[in-house]
This record gives sequence, C-alpha cells and structure tokens, in this order.
Amino acid sequence: MISRLLRVLKITRVSLRYGLDEIILSSARTPPHLRLLSALFFWRDLSAPRGERLRRALEELGPIFVKFGQVLSTRRDLLPTDVADQLALLQDQVPPFASDLAIAEITRSLGQHPDQLFASFSREPVASASVAQVHFAVLKNGAEVAVKVLRPGVHQAMDKDIALMRVVAGWVEQWWSDGPRLKPREVVAEFDKYLHDELDLMREAANASQLRRNFAGSPLLMVPEMYWDYCAESVIVMERMHGIPISQTTRLIEAGVDLKKLSRDGVEIFFTQVFRDGFFHADMHPGNIMVSTAPETFGRYIALDFGIVGTLTDFDKDYLSQNFLAFFRRDYKRVAQAHIESGWAPKDTRVDELEAAVRACCEPIFDRPLSQISFGQVLLRLFQTSRRFNVEVQPQLVLLQKTLLNIEGLGRQLDPDLDLWETAKPFLERWMKEQVGWRGLVERLKIEAPHYAQILPQLPRLLQQALEAKAQGQQSDNSLLLQRLLAEQRRTNLLLGIAMYFGGGLLAGILVVQLLLRWHGAL
Repeated sequence: MISRLLRVLKITRVSLRYGLDEIILSSARTPPHLRLLSALFFWRDLSAPRGERLRRALEELGPIFVKFGQVLSTRRDLLPTDVADQLALLQDQVPPFASDLAIAEITRSLGQHPDQLFASFSREPVASASVAQVHFAVLKNGAEVAVKVLRPGVHQAMDKDIALMRVVAGWVEQWWSDGPRLKPREVVAEFDKYLHDELDLMREAANASQLRRNFAGSPLLMVPEMYWDYCAESVIVMERMHGIPISQTTRLIEAGVDLKKLSRDGVEIFFTQVFRDGFFHADMHPGNIMVSTAPETFGRYIALDFGIVGTLTDFDKDYLSQNFLAFFRRDYKRVAQAHIESGWAPKDTRVDELEAAVRACCEPIFDRPLSQISFGQVLLRLFQTSRRFNVEVQPQLVLLQKTLLNIEGLGRQLDPDLDLWETAKPFLERWMKEQVGWRGLVERLKIEAPHYAQILPQLPRLLQQALEAKAQGQQSDNSLLLQRLLAEQRRTNLLLGIAMYFGGGLLAGILVVQLLLRWHGAL
C-alpha cells in the first residue's frame, strides 16, 4: 500500500514538473476551479513544447511509461503531430539490472545455476531494454547462445502502472476536449495487451520459431534458432547471431554490403511477411536488425527481438493487396470502393468524394524517391481523411502502420533514392496472380477438402430431418444448417467444375500433343 502511494506521489510530482496537468486542463470544457488549481503552479517553466514535456515525463517515470509512449507514438490517427513526433523519439535503452538478479532468475526458471547449465556464461549484459536484458553464453556442446532474462519485478511494476494509467486515461477522457476522440482508455487497454504478450518470453520464442519456419531456406532473412530445453516464461536461450547492426552503414559499406540491394530486400521481406504469411515482425527498428557478413550468408538480414508480431486474416490481406495495387496504379476510385465494400467506410459514402480526398493525399508522393517523401505525413493525412469520412481505423492494422514507418526509416538510411512503389509493385502483382490463378485455386481446394470430407456424409441425414421439419411447418436448426451446407456445396461444385474444366482441357491438350507426335513419327 505504501509503495503504491509513493508511486502515485512520484507520478504526481513528475506530472506537475512537466506541466502535464496544463496539457490536459487546457480544454475549454475544463471546470473553472480546476483551471485555477493549475494556475497555482506559476513557478513552473512550461516554455518547452507540450510534446517534448510529455516525452521527458515518460522517460523519468520509468520503463513501463517509456514503453507506453512508444506504443502511443504509433497512433498518429489519434495524436496531434507535434506530440506523436516527440513520442517517436523515445529510446528503449534503460540501465541494466544487477547480474546477480539475472543469475537468480535463470536458476529459478531453469532449475540450475548458469555455471551448471552452460560451459561459460558472461555476467556482463550485452543489451538492456525496458522489460529484459541479454547475456552471451556457450552451451556445453560448444554452441554460442544469447540468454534473454526478464527484468525482475516487471510484472508487478507493470500491473501497478497500468492500473494508474487507467485512472489517468479516465481523467483525460473526461476533462480534455479531444479526450473522447483520442479514446485513451482503449489505448491503455491495447498497450496492456501488447505488454502482457511481450512479458511472456515463451510467446516470443514461439514467434521466432514461426518466423524462422516461414523463411526457412530464404536468401533474404535469418532468424535465430530457439533452444527449447532452455526456455521458460522469463528466460529464453537462442542461437547467437553475428553481424553488423543495420544502423552502422559505414561498417556495412566497408564490409562490401550493397546498400541498394539491402533496401530492396527489406521491402520484399516486409511484403512477404504481410501478404504471403499474414505474420510479420512488428518491431523492426534498427536496434532489432543486423546484417550478416559471414561468407555463406553474406548480406542477409538478421531479425532479433520477437516480442511484438502482427497477424492478418485472409480478408485483411485481400483488402490490403487491393488497396496497395490500386495505389500503385493510381486507381483512387478503386481505393474508395474497397473501403466502402469492406464496411470500413459507411455505405452511404460518396465514392467520388472519397476518391478525391485519397487522391489529394497520395498523388504528391508518386514518382519521388524516399528522400523526398514522408510516409508519416501521408499516413497522417490519410487518417485525417478517415475522420472526415467516418472511416474506422482497424486495430489489427495499427501494428502494420508502425512497421511501415520503421521500413520507411530503414529505407531512408540505406538508400534515400529507393523507389518504394516500383520495388513493391512486381511482388504484389505476382502475389495477386498466385491468389486468383490456377495455383491459388488448387491450394484453396486442398485447404477446404478436409472440411467438406467431414460434412458431406451428413447431408442425407440432415436433408431427411429438414424435410420432416418442413412437413410439420417448423424451421429447425438442422434445416438452417442444411441451407448453409447446401450453399457451401454449391460453392464447392463451382470450384470443382472450374478445376475439371481446366484440368480436362490440360489433359486433352496433352493427349492431342502425344497423338500428333506419334503421327509425325509414323510418317
């Protein structure tokens, strides 16, 4: 109880020092007595911009608040530009915790002291972040590994701070004129979910394993192997990766890495994760990416830190691919139609008005290299357009937006002259052909086959029950199910008909060619 009270007092002191109350209470809706209370703190220096003051306050309040600021910085649809830009500057570097605490956590989680588990263990951490830190070690079989250890007490600190954030969010929503639009309580709930996921290191290990499997044999991306016998909820052990941090471009050039190719590969990796797999690394800032310089894997990306990943449904992927291709072709009418057809824009939205608004956002950035455009500004204008037309911002796409901004930053760093549109367009067109072409049809039939194999034998029984119910004038649950099954069956028959049509045509073509060859041989 005392510790929680002290934490509240510290948050209050820091908030007053940086004038966070002045930011919140500047609304015209603020009651007069609260305005008077804010005016009492006349001694404060509030000359710095509000975004800078907010950023510095979060940094002083500690790792959980820093992480919250990072997540909040991705919500440019909700925040003013000056605040979002300042929050984007928050760095995820915090002082490491004591090595004895790391050793104690490893011993507790894995059941043995590091000196027993490993042939050697480095007590000095090589990296420290808001929720964990990393030590290097060597397994007894000689394999070099990285040991990631969760920060002790981070769960308790997180729960306390999240509870306080909910209270503050309620105040912001009540007292600030922009509060209802900013949806602070929803943002805190979203942050709570992401942070809980990130604090479960077994989930991170599983994410890494999935990404590694997705890119098995790829010449573009490397993902460390997880050593599952040494993994627990608060400790994971993975393959140690050797490379040059992607932010150190001078070293990359000296090593002979082609930065232009590296930037193009980064674009392909991003679109492969999004459209092929629907599973993407959502924290691709420079601190989490290296480049291999080993002869056998030279120039490949190395991904690290898999605590935050994004997933997309088939519907999301289809919608995004249509929009990206329409953007690349400057078909803004199709973009507007896709928004309305998906239900993200109201059905009564005028297509021509939405088309004109999207054109005004996107037309200025075409045929220009990354050095002359800013996706941050484009996204901001798109979100402003979204608010005007009541377009719902989909929560599952927030991480995608954050990742796209990270890709923009990497692209500017590696190759400012990169034409993102021309680089991405061939990949998207190829992906679309695979989805709607013969290969896509065969793959979908393979996926649906077990489902239909299970329900087709039930059709006679369900048909009998439906006929009996109809004869008695009733609409049974089975008859409704039967109607759905019959609709699925009609769709299956259509797909099978198409398959038979093309397959039969292909078989007939092969037979004709064989007959002609035999006839020619007989002559």
